[in-house]
This record gives sequence, structure tokens and C-alpha cells, in this order.
Amino acid sequence: QVQLVESGGGLVQPGGSLRLSCAVSGFTLDYGAIGWFRQAPGKEREGVSCIRGSIGSTYYADSVKGRFTIARGNAKNTVYLQMNTLKPEDTAVYSCATGPYACRDGLGPARDYAYWGQGTQVTVSS
Repeated sequence: QVQLVESGGGLVQPGGSLRLSCAVSGFTLDYGAIGWFRQAPGKEREGVSCIRGSIGSTYYADSVKGRFTIARGNAKNTVYLQMNTLKPEDTAVYSCATGPYACRDGLGPARDYAYWGQGTQVTVSS
């Protein structure tokens, strides 16, 4: 059974940093991909970034390019999202997800991701 568990969210001031973690079980990241999505109140879910474990390809939404970095951790089946220079508009619930069609040629839509974590709240505010 595929399970994903996010951690690392919290409250941070504008310009600050946070690192989110996604711990995956039930499948091997070497043969799959992980994506990060976010959803703010009253807004549609938005793809943030994804990584393909086999070849290490990464993709980013334009809104986070140059500020966010996705990477695999040293621990097996862990993916991190390093978020720097955070802005109030980054405030959202962040979720990691995977699926057989995840991160094929880019972030792709949420429907490409079959398995989701419970999400972690990120709030950027002074």
C-alpha cells in the first residue's frame, strides 16, 4: 500500500525559509516520481514541483522557480522541498503525491497523481 507523509510546515515570515519532507512507503522512488502541490483557501490546487527518481529530472512552476528546490534525501524514499524567499502568496496546504503517470513530461495535472499525503500547512506572514 502506497503511503505518503508530509512534514515541515509552519509559520514563517516573508523572506524566510522552510523545508518540507515527504516520506514515501509502499513503492520505490527509484522507479517512480513525486510531485508537490499546494492549495490556498478559495483557490484551485496548483502544481509546485516534481522529481523523477530514476533520472532525477525536476520541474517547477514558474511562480516558484529560483526559490524552491526539490531533491531526494539520503534516506531512502524521502523527497524534500526546500523553500526560500517565501512570500505571503506561498501560503497554502502543501501535499506530496505520486502515481503511475506522475511527472512524465513536466508537473502534469493533479489527476496524474493517484496517491496523496494528508498535507502540511505553510503560512507566510509577518
